[in-house]
Amino acid sequence: MDHQADTNRTDLMTITRFVLNEQSKYPESRGDFTILLNTIVLGCKFVCSAVGKAGLAKLIGLAGETNVQGEEQKKLDVLSNEVFVKALISSGRTSVLVSEEVGEAIFVPQSHRGKYIVVFDPLDGSSNIDCGVSIGTIFGIYMIKNEAKVSLEDAMQPGNQMLAAGYCMYGSSCTFVLSTGNGVNGFTLDPSLGEFILTHPNIKIPRKGNIYSVNEGNAKNWDEPTTKYVQKCKFPQDGSPPKSLRYIGSMVADIHRTLLYGGIFMYPADIKSPHGKLRILYEVFPMSYLMEQAGGQAFTGKRRALDLVPRELHERSPIFLGSYDDIEQIKELYASSKADGA
Repeated sequence: MDHQADTNRTDLMTITRFVLNEQSKYPESRGDFTILLNTIVLGCKFVCSAVGKAGLAKLIGLAGETNVQGEEQKKLDVLSNEVFVKALISSGRTSVLVSEEVGEAIFVPQSHRGKYIVVFDPLDGSSNIDCGVSIGTIFGIYMIKNEAKVSLEDAMQPGNQMLAAGYCMYGSSCTFVLSTGNGVNGFTLDPSLGEFILTHPNIKIPRKGNIYSVNEGNAKNWDEPTTKYVQKCKFPQDGSPPKSLRYIGSMVADIHRTLLYGGIFMYPADIKSPHGKLRILYEVFPMSYLMEQAGGQAFTGKRRALDLVPRELHERSPIFLGSYDDIEQIKELYASSKADGA
């Protein structure tokens, strides 16, 4: 028997232990935030299990309905949304929920109401379900402004007011990435224990990367700064090697790779989607929060992404996420374009 392996296995930092350690830094904490995070983790475990046996359980395919975005809902989309909505309401720690799958904000009944708002995409990248590509859940957490008067405005806060954000990626392994404002940490689900184990402590994105990630099928519709940036990636004029293109088409998977290896992820505005395609509240904000916490940047083409003030629940925005120096380059191109057009 390998006693050293057994010793290592008994000193595991589980996500539950990690969150409790974070809670201990705030003596005034009553544990509400910890309970909320544990609820989200449990929902992710459920969805991970459902994704793993989707084909056998006949969860792959269309459910015959359309969501608020006009996208045909996959059966797993519907199931994942139900899991998170029911779990978050029953936790007794939330007041308002905003889901990618639901047109209006969900106001929690008074009897189950808490002080937090959760915005989430229950199953991002679901168009890739049938072919087995990594998909995921994205979430962000805010605190309500006034416990006595909960309103839609509570869910429309800028990203710089976010308390925590994260995602869970369902792929070759189930990976949970979380920031509560003190850096970014990654956990991997150990199926034998049923627990997320800390495997990627204190994730820091490289200052500069050699990968760019964008859907080049939209290239003919891009604006000038995006076109110039991609040309520089492919045909650098400074003697450096060209960057490699990596694009999965599932935001969680593309961002996860970018966080670990560096580079830039882009979903710019274009002629077809002049306001961008990714939703601000539950895609742009959580990923921007994580990227900044890991030492990177998030830029919309006009401003820091987390400074956006949403006007609608499902509003969209262009977004550039990635290594600090790579985002600086795209910012310079937009600044130059603006100056030339002045």
